[in-house]
Amino acid sequence: MMNQESVILIVDDETHNLAAMRQILSDHYRLLFAHNGSEALAATKRCRPALILLDIQMPDMDGYAVCRALKDNPDTEAIPVIFVTGLSDVGNEAQGFDAGAVDYSVKPLSPPIVRARVKTHLSLVRSSLLERSYRDALTMLGEAGHYNDTDTGVHVWRMASFARVLAEACGWTAADCERLEQAAAMHDMGKIGIPGEILRKPAQLDEDEWEIMRAHSRIGHDILSMSQAPVFRLAAEIALFHHERWDGSGYPEGLAGPAIPESARIVAVADVFDALTMRRPYKDPWPINKALETVRASSGSHFEPRLVEQFEVVLPRILEIKAAWDAKEHNRSDSHRLHHHTWSCLYASFSGRR
Repeated sequence: MMNQESVILIVDDETHNLAAMRQILSDHYRLLFAHNGSEALAATKRCRPALILLDIQMPDMDGYAVCRALKDNPDTEAIPVIFVTGLSDVGNEAQGFDAGAVDYSVKPLSPPIVRARVKTHLSLVRSSLLERSYRDALTMLGEAGHYNDTDTGVHVWRMASFARVLAEACGWTAADCERLEQAAAMHDMGKIGIPGEILRKPAQLDEDEWEIMRAHSRIGHDILSMSQAPVFRLAAEIALFHHERWDGSGYPEGLAGPAIPESARIVAVADVFDALTMRRPYKDPWPINKALETVRASSGSHFEPRLVEQFEVVLPRILEIKAAWDAKEHNRSDSHRLHHHTWSCLYASFSGRR
């Protein structure tokens, strides 16, 4: 069965080599052909193939030069290149890999080997695209949770970085720390279901408003638990329990101590520290020392004492991360102000003409 989505570009100056490749691959993939390096670059720009099978010895540009040109172009650098070469060229494998190739196929061609290598590298391409889409989805969901909460800025990404550092200090594996950072950014996903006038209220909420606000934990859990993917299952757990307190006085379940998942306990410390040290509609940012004193004072009540101790140990790293994210937020704010000023000037200009 032909894979209509996988277009392969085959580049060779010898017609019989192109014919051989056609015979090997045409029943399985859509094929494009080029006879030299210039045609190859033009075809790649025009059609964006999923994979390129590239001869090395060609008259105008050799395969190394073509591969380097592809890798130097941001639009084509991600396309994998397999060099198709004669036995006499195999000694130049290092040069080929330095140019950016991912594999070699040696002439005379073995149809099963060619098909296996093509299948393998196309599978890697699909996996890479899926991973990119997956990460994009995580980013969008993290932003969606604060779509109406316009004053939070980069809070979700900053506190997620804090959570990762704290998890590392608690002995989590590297893979689990990465998953926690991804999941933590979605901890307030449920705020998408909270009215904007409550999220943006420039004063403390009254009891009725707090009742509505507290619903965001369950809303976030209900949304994120629709997926069985590990990162979303973890995110659903964090969304539901990150407002629980060590002494049992939190919400929504009133869990206490170790009954609260460790992921949520870690995120709670990171979330509160960042919230205290950032500007909100109803308060100015607190100084670091004041925020740290509050975290210490909450040990045993709001937070697990062990996590407070570990947080203090990694505080220098936390402050480095905070400074880096604060700089990004400042640059983004400047960009937004410039954008707003530009459009205001354009509007004024057009209004004046009328």
